[in-house]
Amino acid sequence: MSSFEQFHIDFYQSNYTIEDQEEGCNSYGLDKNPCESRKRRAEEQPAGRAFVPSDMLLSPQSYSGSILQPACSPDAPSQLGYVDGFDEEPPLLEELGINFEHIWQKTLTVLNPMKPADGSIMNETDLTGPMVFCLALGATLLMAGKVHFGYVYGMSAIGCLAMHALLNLMSVSGVSHGCVASVLGYCLLPMVILSSAAVLFSLQGTPGTVLALFIIGWCSLSASKIFTSALAMEGQQLLIAYPCALLYGLFALLTVF
Repeated sequence: MSSFEQFHIDFYQSNYTIEDQEEGCNSYGLDKNPCESRKRRAEEQPAGRAFVPSDMLLSPQSYSGSILQPACSPDAPSQLGYVDGFDEEPPLLEELGINFEHIWQKTLTVLNPMKPADGSIMNETDLTGPMVFCLALGATLLMAGKVHFGYVYGMSAIGCLAMHALLNLMSVSGVSHGCVASVLGYCLLPMVILSSAAVLFSLQGTPGTVLALFIIGWCSLSASKIFTSALAMEGQQLLIAYPCALLYGLFALLTVF
């Protein structure tokens, strides 16, 4: 143990001092002292530029703003497409695709079968009017004591699929499901008039049958006119009016019986 303690004391004892380090630095000479030159270079070099690349340093003329206020040009919002506030945002109905002007024009086109249809408006997939007219038809049937909401929506879906397949076979450009559903739904408006008349009096007779046939011809004529104008199918209106008359005849049977 005594030898180990003596070794431990001898190992940690040293005569090395700071003065020896300074003498080692001064031993290189007075003119070319590496320690002093190293300290001088460290003091002369700025601390912020030590690890910053030269291409990332900004020139004095590159920033013209003040602290915490970025420099921007007056036309910066217009270039970025940024809208300040809610004044210039489009209305909610326009974002949802509900245009009351187009709905009114389509309704007038259906109510007046002799009026030429605008193909650009009728080719839209607007389902607001058709949903309202289907609900109105079911409500008027309910007022007459007939709960046929499921029949109305079921026949509407099957009729739209059948007319979509038929029109794609007949036309060159083709048509979408939304356009077919929109046109057939808007042309359901005369059938709502027939169901409203069924609330007031019974249609099971000769006057009711004549009125039902007139409404069927009205609906099929309006639908065929719109399809021919929207799909550029001149000369084929009677071919389109026949399947439309079959579809609206089913709604007439629900209304009369």
